[in-house]
Formats: sequence, structure tokens, C-alpha cells
Amino acid sequence: MKRIGIFGGAFDPPHVAHAALAKAALAELQLDELRVLPTGQAWHKTRALSPAPHRLAMAQLAFAELPQVVVDPREIERTGPSYTVDTLREFKALWPAAELFLIVGEDQAHALPSWHDWQEILELAIICVATRAYTTGARAKFDLETAHPSRFRRLPMPALNVSATDIRARIGAHLSVADLVFEPVARYIAHHHLYQTA
Repeated sequence: MKRIGIFGGAFDPPHVAHAALAKAALAELQLDELRVLPTGQAWHKTRALSPAPHRLAMAQLAFAELPQVVVDPREIERTGPSYTVDTLREFKALWPAAELFLIVGEDQAHALPSWHDWQEILELAIICVATRAYTTGARAKFDLETAHPSRFRRLPMPALNVSATDIRARIGAHLSVADLVFEPVARYIAHHHLYQTA
């Protein structure tokens, strides 16, 4: 049975913690393939995202060293809001026998009941919750995880304190982001003058 991971996000910009999570997911879940999906229209984000072609290009650069990762443009190419359930339905139609693993952060997992058709998401995929290494065991299970234990897995993560918000702020302030994004991504950001404040 093919094991396919699904890792969506704004990737605005993609950074070293995203790649670390991808590596952890590939190893821990023994995935045949990991689909990285930059968000199209993020229904839940108040901030306007960078243009989709930039985020797609940066994701391709950031994950280029991981051969099992496929950067998938389908959410960007789809019109209307990006709903995870639509992507999962498409994958299920493409690979009916495959096992799907949806990789999310802990905050996203807690917010799952607010997602579009979230009950169907639980039926279509195993929810893999990235957990910071130092919180393992200390954090109590949340209601949804307790109610549907077979549909959730914990994915231990290296403790990397990196956020796209911080990276955008640093670039806007002309500070170095050398340790936070990969060199090809840093070059792309500089070349296209992304995240520069007016």
C-alpha cells in the first residue's frame, strides 16, 4: 500500500523548519512520497500572501534536496478558497488504495473542527501532529484526538525556533536570515525583492 504524506502551508517563505518537518515525516511515517502544497487562497489567513508563483518557486528550491518530495501546485491552480478536504478527495480519487497522512502543526490540529468538512478529513487521512521534541508527553491530548485516537499520530520534531513571520520581519529590517532559509531561497527572495517594506 502506497503511503503518501500531504504537507500544506503558505510557505511564505519556506524555511529550514519546514524541511526538517518533511525529513521527519518521511522517516517516521515511512512515506513513499510527500506532497508539499503551497496554499492557493488561504480562507483562514487575514494577511495577504505573496503571489503564488513566488511561493511555488521558493518551495521547489527549498525541497529540491529531498527526492521523495513533490511540490504540488494543485491548490494554487484551483480557483476559490483552498480547502484541505478538496485536495484529499483528489488524492483519494488518484490513488484509491493509498494511505494518506496529513501533516499539521499542533495549533492547526487544535483548530481542525473549524476546517471545511473536517469530519471527512478524518475519514480520508491519518492526522499527523508535529510535536516539538521538548513538549512530548507533557502536552495533554486534545478533545478530537481523544475522541478519534486511531485517526491521529504524533510526529516528534526537532525543536527549531523558526517562523516565516520572523523571517519576513528580519528581511524587512535588512537583517540576515542565513540560518533560517536555504541559500537558493535567500537568493530568490533578494532577486525578487520580496518582503521589503516600502
